[in-house]
Amino acid sequence: MSESARRTPTREQLRVWRNYIETAEVLRTRLDSRLQAESALSSGDYQVLLALTEAEGRTLRSSELAGLVGWERSRLSHHLGRMEKRGLIRREACSDDVHGVDVIATEAGATAFRAGSVPHLRAVRELFLDALTPAQLDAVDDLTGALRRHLGLEAEGEGGS
Repeated sequence: MSESARRTPTREQLRVWRNYIETAEVLRTRLDSRLQAESALSSGDYQVLLALTEAEGRTLRSSELAGLVGWERSRLSHHLGRMEKRGLIRREACSDDVHGVDVIATEAGATAFRAGSVPHLRAVRELFLDALTPAQLDAVDDLTGALRRHLGLEAEGEGGS
């Protein structure tokens, strides 16, 4: 067992950790609430529509979409069912794979995403960016880069919400 694996965090390290986690959760909750109130899109809807609108032809294979949004396939399938009922997406069998499903953002979904993006990005600015100086934002970038590398996420996308 390595030396770092045997040591428990100090009281000060735990304070920093807890403040980080609690603040990130409050930030996410407030962003999600504003998105829902200002656009009628949930954060899940927004994540799905973001991935689809960035894809060629606004289409992704369901398994690829699950990976992009970081969800289990069953969770994604249930969520897509709700989005499909609201006309935001449609699902079609893949032409090149009997078991595959393509997920397509409808015109209504793309329109809802564009309409939701303006207030969502305004909320990101007000709740996150406006709280930080340029130097602090650089420090957050360094911090998240270090965490992503440590967690093996450095090859993944940059995120867009």
